[in-house]
Amino acid sequence: MNKIFTQNHLETLLDHIGEGIQIIDRKGSIIYCNPAAARLDNVSKNIATGRHILEVYPSLTEETSTLLQVIKTGKPILDLQQTFVNYNGFKITTVNSSIPIIEGSKILGAIEISKDITAVRELSERVLDLQKQLYKDEDSKKLMSKGNAKYNFMDIIGQSQEIQKLKAKALKAADSLSSIMIYGNTGTGKELVVQSIHNASSRRNKPFIAQNCAAIPATLLESILFGTVKGTFTGADNRPGLFELADGGSLFLDEINSMPIDLQAKLLRVLEEGHIRRVGDIKTRQVDVRIVAAMNINPLEALDKNYIRSDLFYRLNVVSLRVPDLKERKGDIPLLVDFFIKLFNERLEKKVKGINSRVLDVFYSYCWPGNVRELKHVIEGAMNVLEGDIIEEVDLPYHLQRSQLIGLNKKEDQPSLRKSLEIAERNSIKNTLSEVRGNVTSAAKILQIPRQTLQYKIKKYKLNQ
Repeated sequence: MNKIFTQNHLETLLDHIGEGIQIIDRKGSIIYCNPAAARLDNVSKNIATGRHILEVYPSLTEETSTLLQVIKTGKPILDLQQTFVNYNGFKITTVNSSIPIIEGSKILGAIEISKDITAVRELSERVLDLQKQLYKDEDSKKLMSKGNAKYNFMDIIGQSQEIQKLKAKALKAADSLSSIMIYGNTGTGKELVVQSIHNASSRRNKPFIAQNCAAIPATLLESILFGTVKGTFTGADNRPGLFELADGGSLFLDEINSMPIDLQAKLLRVLEEGHIRRVGDIKTRQVDVRIVAAMNINPLEALDKNYIRSDLFYRLNVVSLRVPDLKERKGDIPLLVDFFIKLFNERLEKKVKGINSRVLDVFYSYCWPGNVRELKHVIEGAMNVLEGDIIEEVDLPYHLQRSQLIGLNKKEDQPSLRKSLEIAERNSIKNTLSEVRGNVTSAAKILQIPRQTLQYKIKKYKLNQ
């Protein structure tokens, strides 16, 4: 009987159960969730599987997650009511029973059965929403579909402390109605964060409009933002601006420091009064828009050089978020590389397996002025020219190969310093692994580096032998 009843049969059975079922391994990674759990948590099964449970549910901690607690204690937790916020910003209330999976004296993982107790409330809210939609005119219905925010917090790749802190703070900001100012250098992923905030907010079903203030001539930016009425200038017509198109939703103004000062004054008035006036019009129009602004230079520099009005800056800077440079979170490079290789394998119909250790060394030593966007383009370029299925140094752009040569020359000038650092790093990792009896996850936490980075260094120093 045991030979006939396979794992596939078990998963088929669980897939048809009405309650949500999740299984994690002893490290906390989700290895299975049934369709009911995926629907309940509003997280794709394919996206959730393989990720750490705290990455999928950022509002939980090791102390509040029942699954992690039963792995830690080995004791089941039954019928516990729990409320959490998922990456899409939904508050979910469930009654959970979490049970450890034990073989002999070893804990292999844990299974959780979740029952939704908010279904009746959610159903009533949907009925009310449908009633409201019945009274909306066709133009309003069309407007609802104009938003194009496609990213959420699951799309922000990284396990570094800097990224985890950014996600946690941004998720809290999503639950607010206040204006947000985001600062980050080119290529760090500011719009990715902005779209994630919108899709996790109560405005998720409303329009999301993005506009780069540096991409439009100053003479046209005002009409694009506020709209025009017929006869304003040659070729003009009655046309709504971005504020009207984003009504009820979010308007992302990138590189706001490039906006003309006189137009900044009009923007401030809109934020204070909640209405706009089309160019050439005499009447005002009420709008309800959440503004998220971004700058690619330091805010203090923008204020000192009068690139942005101080009153507008402080009005927008209610919630302040900074997206870190890639050089500040180099431990995330292996994760990003894997993500981009999978992305371009699909787009370019390739079967690239990864990068060699020397390429990873180049990536770690490089300063990445273009940040994550530059890394993405480097991977794409390499995959277009490589011969085999592993990206090697010869496949990298010339400037990256040259940066490695310069680095090698410097290392030859200071061999003792490099050797000393490597010896110190090797000994630190070796001693830490010894203290935790070879547990890589625990060692990574103590050393404060991502687990994948530690595995790379263990292989580099041959500590697994």
